[in-house]
Amino acid sequence: MEVVHKIGRRKTAVARVYVSEGKGNITINKKDLKEYFTTATLQYKVKQPFALTDTEDSYDVKVNVYGGGITGQAEAVRLALSRAMCEINEENRAALKPEGLLTRDPRMVERKKFGQKKARKKFQFSKR
Repeated sequence: MEVVHKIGRRKTAVARVYVSEGKGNITINKKDLKEYFTTATLQYKVKQPFALTDTEDSYDVKVNVYGGGITGQAEAVRLALSRAMCEINEENRAALKPEGLLTRDPRMVERKKFGQKKARKKFQFSKR
């Protein structure tokens, strides 16, 4: 099997994933998974595509991720891994699709408008 390359995005985070056969090592920005994503929740999010397809220790993963915060980055990696698992074996799609792992979350931060305090919040109006 050759290296499978996929891209995942979430908010402003972009993850490039390179999946190859191996022992289950996950390297993110040249750091180990547990070193980069320190909380168990984020580690679970990244490993979710492997757990659903029963391939936890079958592939080595190299990830380049930038932009956004850590949660957005973890979800971007998850989307890229899900896409890669579908390319490796089309039968994985049946396990990943119902969980919503193949859908790019379109929600983005709304921009701040001119003459307002924030995107929706306005300055207090006083009648004097």
